Amino acid sequence: MATKSSINEILEDIKRRVDDKILEPTNAALLAKLIENADNLDEAIKIAELGTTYKRTGFHFDKRLEKQTKDISYFKKNETLSFETNKKSITHKLIIGDNYPALLNLLVEYRGKIDVIYIDPPYGKDNMGEFARTNYENAITRDNLLSMLYPRLVLARQLLSDTGVIFCSIDDKNQAYVKGLFDDVFEENNFIGTLIHQRAKGGGQAKHIVKGHDYVLVYSKFSANMLPLYRDKVVQSRIVEKDGIKYLYNDDILRKVFGKYSGVKGADFDRRCAYEEILEYHGQTKKDEIDKQLADGEIFLEERDGRNIVCRLEPLDGAKSKMYSIIESVPDDDMSYYEYLGLRESVVKALSEKGKEALESIGLGDDFDYPKPVDLIKQIIQSSNNKDAVVLDFFAGSGTTGQAVLELNSEEKDAGRQFILCTNNEVTDSTPNGIAIDVTSKRLKRLMTGKCYDGTNNFKWLEQNKPFGDNLLVVDLAEVSNFESVKDKTPFDVIDETLYGKNKMNVQDKVEWVCDNFEITQKREVVKK
Repeated sequence: MATKSSINEILEDIKRRVDDKILEPTNAALLAKLIENADNLDEAIKIAELGTTYKRTGFHFDKRLEKQTKDISYFKKNETLSFETNKKSITHKLIIGDNYPALLNLLVEYRGKIDVIYIDPPYGKDNMGEFARTNYENAITRDNLLSMLYPRLVLARQLLSDTGVIFCSIDDKNQAYVKGLFDDVFEENNFIGTLIHQRAKGGGQAKHIVKGHDYVLVYSKFSANMLPLYRDKVVQSRIVEKDGIKYLYNDDILRKVFGKYSGVKGADFDRRCAYEEILEYHGQTKKDEIDKQLADGEIFLEERDGRNIVCRLEPLDGAKSKMYSIIESVPDDDMSYYEYLGLRESVVKALSEKGKEALESIGLGDDFDYPKPVDLIKQIIQSSNNKDAVVLDFFAGSGTTGQAVLELNSEEKDAGRQFILCTNNEVTDSTPNGIAIDVTSKRLKRLMTGKCYDGTNNFKWLEQNKPFGDNLLVVDLAEVSNFESVKDKTPFDVIDETLYGKNKMNVQDKVEWVCDNFEITQKREVVKK
């Protein structure tokens, strides 16, 4: 949890709020003084949260601070659920428990090392399980939602690499409020854009507008450092190599909108304008410009069905983003009107049922409601343009993000992404042992080994797929009192440094490491062994 660096980041954030005219200097000075004297990172985050009020925009929420204890939260290996297929393979991680202490623990090993974060936080009443009942009386008002998200986003930002990106799914009702919170934590100039995810299509009985879509907010840690975003399904078909350099094949230079929408499916409403049509649709000035670029070799023509399409090769390293604001498009036979408007990328195929199908194929379809579709998460992860990305999902639910990473690693040559999932173990009627045990871990076990923990392998997915392999480390969140003195039960005994990427340490090094990284131990007299 690296107290000093974590607190310094929070102090820098307070200073930025003053520069952005969000906080008054006198208020910021008081907050900074309190933060500098905070007992631990948890307390510092709660103090900083008191300054999350946008005076310029009117963004405000009443804080609902979580209960703070003097116990130390730590990772404890779940020997029953962990498994290994090959020591040389990637080891992915599943953390079972409240994601706030989970994020605090992840800072020990992964500060500044996470490349992609995807979260789908609960944004409806009764969707927060035990956490809601304990802390928010099971009513997710916007204040509660924002209060819950704020400290987690602060930690998420500290976990992100300098080129990292975070994606957050959110519904129509809460999108504006959650974006305001993201602007506060990640800064407005690091806002990359909003993706539209259509989760349903067709008619409906809505009073005013049929709402079949959600949003995915996209932020970087530092927009100046982030890697380009690419929509892989488009890019892979348009990458060419010439003289050892990779280029992006761009045939979208000239566009046109012609004809009048008649409602007839299959009508010709082509977006691309052929060379022969430039005069008609763009005039002589544009044709002269294109002719000059052709003569200079900047562009070229490609014959398609009797027409010449204007094309250009753009260096892939310098290409602009090709990740569209809409994820996936509807079938071509439904597209005539949108083709006419030039908005083909502005509508998408309904994907909500695909999330359910993915669980059904491995025999878990009845155990989790509203799972996100694997293809959606795959496109989000691919967009980071990093085949070795460390991918974190701290609202993991059924584990869709884990499956997305496994599928991408299998499909792409030399890919080595690692996933880290955090999920609670909420008990429901269909998951009497908890979601993490009855759904998430089982899903990963079946996908990675081809069989469940009880040895059964009678699920449909195996008929057309081979197990992905790799290893899974499952840890539970446990607690120990910071003043525990009973032999073999002190924090220095029960905290296993190997679960945090460290080799076994001698006693002196272990005590120093625990005190440095589990800060609450420093507020009591250290028990000497």
